[in-house]
Amino acid sequence: MTPLVSRLSRLWIIMRKPRAAMGSGHRKQAASQEGRQKHAKSSSQAKPSAPNAGLARQLEEVVLQASVSSYHLFRDIAEVTAFRGSLLSWYDQEKRDLPWRRQKWPTLQDLASASLEEVNQLWAGLGYYSRGRRLQEGARKVVEELGGHMPRTAETLQQLLPGVGRYTAGAIASIAFGQATGVVDGNVARVLCRVRAIGADPSSSLISQQLWSLAQQLVDPARPGDFNQAAMELGATVCTPQRPLCSQCPVQSLCRARQRVERERPLASRSLLDSPDVEECAPSTGQCQLCLPPSEPWDQTLGVVNFPRKASRKPPREESSATCVLEQSRALGSARILLVQRPNSGLLAGLWEFPSVTWEPSEKLQRKALLQELQRWAGPLPATHLRHLGEVVHVFSHIKLTYQVYGLALEGQTPVTTVPPGARWLTREEFHTAAVSTAMKKVFHVYEGQQPGTCKGFKRPQVSSPSSRKKPSMGQQVLDDFFRPHISTDAPSLNSAAQ
Repeated sequence: MTPLVSRLSRLWIIMRKPRAAMGSGHRKQAASQEGRQKHAKSSSQAKPSAPNAGLARQLEEVVLQASVSSYHLFRDIAEVTAFRGSLLSWYDQEKRDLPWRRQKWPTLQDLASASLEEVNQLWAGLGYYSRGRRLQEGARKVVEELGGHMPRTAETLQQLLPGVGRYTAGAIASIAFGQATGVVDGNVARVLCRVRAIGADPSSSLISQQLWSLAQQLVDPARPGDFNQAAMELGATVCTPQRPLCSQCPVQSLCRARQRVERERPLASRSLLDSPDVEECAPSTGQCQLCLPPSEPWDQTLGVVNFPRKASRKPPREESSATCVLEQSRALGSARILLVQRPNSGLLAGLWEFPSVTWEPSEKLQRKALLQELQRWAGPLPATHLRHLGEVVHVFSHIKLTYQVYGLALEGQTPVTTVPPGARWLTREEFHTAAVSTAMKKVFHVYEGQQPGTCKGFKRPQVSSPSSRKKPSMGQQVLDDFFRPHISTDAPSLNSAAQ
């Protein structure tokens, strides 16, 4: 009996034993335990915990590994040790000075006592706004319901904190508490796929489970937090999606994708082709589920970017709305623009925006609906001053939203001093530091460009070419690179990430 089959048999017996061997006394004990679990769930809103969940996951891993060619695995401790050492040495030399490694709120109590407005304001512009909200929700739960004691393992973090999935739990447990648990995000998935020549879709359940198994095998028990950050850092800065810097990679000698490139080079020597060091996947039967799919064979022009192949993504749904920048009394030296707050759930929850309405089939109806929305917040307004200025297209993870931009400047009129709850008047300076989305900043940029003295005429805004765009600051580049959408491992899709 092989070790894998033996392990599989033991796990199967363990999983079946409680149900088969449970007598009446055991049933009462189980019922009591189940009642306690239900009470704990209702009181702490913890996620459901199945007693055999861990065993079930082990069973899946055993079944998976039994069907995987050794070509896609790390087969001995020497190889694993070499990978850890090379990666950590590189990380110690090259790790970035990321802004979130210096906290605004140094303790959980500080974050829990902050307002959602403050959190949104700091998060504005980063996208995935629900993450900032959940961050604070988690801090408040720890302080208010868990006595200030942070769960210290990946398992309890997932069970007890809202919005914490497998990746987030593993990252916190390894970085903050030293638990030797691996993590897989989009960057780590790409690194692992290339290092072990996994060409199948990494977002599929089968491949995802294999990547988590590899990450767990590789994580350094002495420095788990540093190792996980190093793997993420490698994917973000060297093993990038389109233009990887293979010559700078600390683990290139262990990379199956790099070996494949060398083997496939048209001018490679015959001795290299025959070399036993250059391996291939040789599954015993049928097509290997981890290799490149038959429909997408090796592409010489892609090199290591063959791994992994991107899964076909559903295009974002298209929506349209009209929004208006309402500004008052610039001539009186007290210029203010009107912002209203979005609902506390859904897309861009809790952020501030210009008054907006859904798209109408005609411009006449559009103007009427938008004017009614403006008057709901600011009282009677002159309809004749409402001007269409252009449009802005902004793509969220699952929505392509086109804003028809209007402007209404109330020059020389008596300033509006009171507004209903959920609205506020801000100066231009206050707007730029408020909790507003990137889309709203684009809208305001269009409005500013159409004001007297700043732009001639009222042309629709043109999309700038890459060469004409202002180069972002180094700090902004770091943020953009880190928050660029990758594969989500806390949820089956990215559809909920931006909500």
